[in-house]
Amino acid sequence: MIENKQETIVAGIRASGKLHIGNYLGALKDFVSLPNDKTKTCFFFIADLHALTTPFEPKVLKDTVLDVTATYLAAGLDINKCVFFPQSQVLEHTELAWIFNCLLPLGELERMTQYKDKILQHKESINAGLLTYPALMAADILIYKGQSVPVGDDQVQHVELARVAARKFNNRFGKTFFEPKTYMQKPLRIMSLSDPAKKMSKTGDEALLLDDSPEEISRKLKKAVTASEPGKKSAGVENLFLLLEHFGTEQEIAGFRDLQKNETLKFSELKETLANNISGYFAEFREKKKELLAKPDFLAEVLGDGAAKARTVAGETLLEVKQKIGLL
Repeated sequence: MIENKQETIVAGIRASGKLHIGNYLGALKDFVSLPNDKTKTCFFFIADLHALTTPFEPKVLKDTVLDVTATYLAAGLDINKCVFFPQSQVLEHTELAWIFNCLLPLGELERMTQYKDKILQHKESINAGLLTYPALMAADILIYKGQSVPVGDDQVQHVELARVAARKFNNRFGKTFFEPKTYMQKPLRIMSLSDPAKKMSKTGDEALLLDDSPEEISRKLKKAVTASEPGKKSAGVENLFLLLEHFGTEQEIAGFRDLQKNETLKFSELKETLANNISGYFAEFREKKKELLAKPDFLAEVLGDGAAKARTVAGETLLEVKQKIGLL
């Protein structure tokens, strides 16, 4: 049986370090606004199980989960309008993932681009979790009968695998899951400040972290790469303009574009404007997050309440699945 009166949105963010401005523009900003749409039911989870697939420290992982929780809340996520929880506290995810592992061909998992990239990045710790990561992601989505998944373009292939898992299960055991689609038509890519040929990550001076102080934001932007090859647009400059489009005024955007067109643009002025705008935009966020991190018991309570709500829905789906495949 499959019936959803509202569109179900499912999305997670990996518990692996502080979030940067690309995470905010590409995901978190939408996560905050989506629950306000009464035609949608939203499930947002912290992907702490996925974080186990690459090297980690237990204490750091625990602290990161609380940090991500504070980040979501400080950014404005209304936990009364959505279900927000840690993945590891809803065991139905892993049980459904095992069932999908037994349905998905090995070749489907081995062809995943991220799997190929990860085994090159972590040659010293290649594990089975890296291979079966997409099966767990499919379970993350389908356990809530997810229909739409807000993802970056690096995760589109995984959503496609979730569609494959849903299709294979439906064909063999009867209509159970929707085949989910990506929610964002044009995923946003904020590039590294130090190497604008690659996507921004959470390390070093290449990323503007949401927690960064005004001084740190200014320091990092001053070092941002703007060089280009003769006759080509500078990827670094275009990345700065992309940020300006999100944090600048219409007048600032038009003014700096005119200067660029006239070849009179001073990068120092562009960077200074960006630094002021970005630090001002996140001023309230920084203060709220600081207050929340001082209340770890409250954060744990928020996660526990969210997990309880998620288990109610996930349990119903897993019961249906087990009945259909003969485990009950």
